[in-house]
Amino acid sequence: MGVLASIFTWWNGATIGTNRALRSKARIGTDSLGNVYFEGGVDPNGIARRWVIYRGANDASRVPPEWFGWLHHQTDLVPDAAALPARRWQKAPLPNQTGTDAAYRPAGALERGGHRAGATGDYEAWMPGE
Repeated sequence: MGVLASIFTWWNGATIGTNRALRSKARIGTDSLGNVYFEGGVDPNGIARRWVIYRGANDASRVPPEWFGWLHHQTDLVPDAAALPARRWQKAPLPNQTGTDAAYRPAGALERGGHRAGATGDYEAWMPGE
């Protein structure tokens, strides 16, 4: 990303201001997607502030579950150091599928032909004055 783009665009990575502010913060780790996590300072309630700088598009669904827990203070254990083994029933996390071919499209959606099942007769329209 060029210098000019990093001044004005926040949706494709950190801006210059964010990068400057994070220089004084502790770099905690990196996840499997290349997102980088930082910690430093405290909020008005005395809770440590935590950040994620996304690699690529800024999409919160791209934060893996173990880092989500750390980022939202559900655990203070850094996921790199305390990786739990995956369970048999767990699936790999998926990013947000909205706008892609893999997005959910219910029956009746235009992308699926736009045809819905007929009415079942259990609906009675309201008529004014009745």
